[in-house]
Amino acid sequence: MHSNHSSVLRLVAHLAVTVCAVLFAADVRAQDEPATSPVAEALAKADAAVNAIIAVPDARRSFDNTLGAIDDLLVNLRLDTDFVQFMAYVSTDAEQRDRGTRAEQDVANWLIEFGKNEPLYKAVRAYAAKNAPLKGEQKRLLEHALRDYRRAGMELPADRRDELKAVEKDITKLGIAFEKNIREDETRVPLTPDELAGMPDDFISGLLQTSGICLVGMDYPTFLPIMDYCENETTRKKVWLAYKRRGGKRNIAVLEKIIKARAKAANLLGYESTAAYETEVRMSKTPDTVWKFYKDLRPLVRKKAERDFLEFTTAKREHTGDADAKFYPWDQSFYQKRLMKQKYAVDAKVVQEYFPLESVLNGIFGITEALYGLEYRDVTANAASKGRDLWHEDVKLFEVFDKASGELLGDFYLDLHPRENKYGHAACWGLVPRKVWADGKVTKPVAALVCNFTKPTADKPSLLTHDETKTFFHEFGHGLHNLLTRTTYGSFSGTAVARDFVEAPSQMFEHWIWDAEVVKTYARHYKTGEPLPEKLLQGMLRAKNLGSGMLAEHQFYYGIVDMTYHTAPKGEVDTTKVGLELFAEIELYDEIPGTFYQASFGHLNGYQAGYYGYMWSNVYAEDMFQRFKEQGMLNPKAGAYYREKILARGGTMDEIDMVRDYLGREPNMKAFLKHLGLED
Repeated sequence: MHSNHSSVLRLVAHLAVTVCAVLFAADVRAQDEPATSPVAEALAKADAAVNAIIAVPDARRSFDNTLGAIDDLLVNLRLDTDFVQFMAYVSTDAEQRDRGTRAEQDVANWLIEFGKNEPLYKAVRAYAAKNAPLKGEQKRLLEHALRDYRRAGMELPADRRDELKAVEKDITKLGIAFEKNIREDETRVPLTPDELAGMPDDFISGLLQTSGICLVGMDYPTFLPIMDYCENETTRKKVWLAYKRRGGKRNIAVLEKIIKARAKAANLLGYESTAAYETEVRMSKTPDTVWKFYKDLRPLVRKKAERDFLEFTTAKREHTGDADAKFYPWDQSFYQKRLMKQKYAVDAKVVQEYFPLESVLNGIFGITEALYGLEYRDVTANAASKGRDLWHEDVKLFEVFDKASGELLGDFYLDLHPRENKYGHAACWGLVPRKVWADGKVTKPVAALVCNFTKPTADKPSLLTHDETKTFFHEFGHGLHNLLTRTTYGSFSGTAVARDFVEAPSQMFEHWIWDAEVVKTYARHYKTGEPLPEKLLQGMLRAKNLGSGMLAEHQFYYGIVDMTYHTAPKGEVDTTKVGLELFAEIELYDEIPGTFYQASFGHLNGYQAGYYGYMWSNVYAEDMFQRFKEQGMLNPKAGAYYREKILARGGTMDEIDMVRDYLGREPNMKAFLKHLGLED
């Protein structure tokens, strides 16, 4: 997952119509909030910078004192506040986390007002009216500013703009409630130890228990292993059904209000739907393009999904001895793991022994040093002298240098182990953008990779599953995108690209966990140092597309539900009815009455009409990867070319033009279809 501020000007426009992603963690708890904002000084400084831009006489307006100055103030705001906000996710200090949450809310609210500042808008219009000859990043910065002001409603009459602002505030309030209901959901399934047949003793003993009854929660470390290994189908069904009811019916009501309010905001701005508004600034440009993407892909994937479904159903019938057994959603993970072991001789626990965390990290360093000509230096011990705060003893700090020139490119933090109150998934934060200032000084990018891998013990290092290794490579791909950027303006730095492209570089880097020659360089048994056995790796490669058609259709389902909700006329939609009907239409399962997964589908808040982007990005990731496949996985020429054409450019040009330039042709789906096991 990528977690970052997108282009700051684009962010302003996005905030004007929807809840900013940074509000996801914000609680409305006015009584606990400090009277003074923890970022009050930074916001006052930003206000002063805005006023200084407005005060410039129109006759003296230039790019530097208007658009350049806006980029300056927004980058300064990030330098002053991003780390404070980031602490909400990683700090062990409750007060610091609260300050971070409050800072997120205050910065987001400031940006909403910033996007609606009429004198500033007039200043930008006055500069635009000069028609100064601009090119490159400067031309793009002006185009984006004018576009984003239009999308923020600045071309509307005052009364409609006020109406829009009221709707936006309503969306913000509802969005916070939606996320709060998900976070605070306390669903528990009471089960006896006998009902958890197949689960290890240490798993069962780690569950909350009362009077011999296990109270099973819905968190990933509890839910996923039950889906993977519990032999009792009734238990899997109970837990799966409970999982698909998180958030409760109250959250359905909240969600449907949000969808309606978004549609109203989009309509006020002259868009037919929320999806039309959201896709305008992405690669897809229109909802019709997204619908065509699914229309073209679905029939191809269906053939593979049907083969998968037959294979899994057969496995269930053989396992249960019931020749008529039906296959259900709560069976999928269980039989996936079972088939991997039986059919491909891949035991996930054995694989794990060959992926100690330190070896994987050294592998990532070795691969990227070879490809991109980098050098990494561990400067954890000197962090304080470099003005870099370490928020926990597990955190490490690295500097990244260009080997050829000796130039410091940027810094990144690694925070890789779980702890209480820490962000629970895996993400990369871009904490500092790259920026070249008017006096020639350069602010170097800083990123933070936050994951939750098992902590080492006295007798065993942290051992990663192959999926966790994939996650590490994925997030490091985002990190490289942030660190290897060469942009001038902070607004285009690193991962400030269209949301339906941002996952492409990270997904592409996942391939380096599958190449036999590369894997041998870092996958070594934690005790013996022996490389991953060829037979085991070949089994993993053969099992790579096990169930890929069904998994792809599940991704289609999420994306199509999201688009259907956000193209409904006036946002009027029965989300449960649509969700159930589409489930039976898009996947090979029947409807499962009584479920309402949308009540806890967090992507619907902040990623609306955007879930398709995960699969869309992957099409480009697979196509771009082919150059490495042909020229060599560790070929420095292939790496330098990719670094220059994709990673260095950030958001400085339209993504489709960037991909065309890299490929030297129009992109296509061939590699993507092969990746899904659909080459035939």
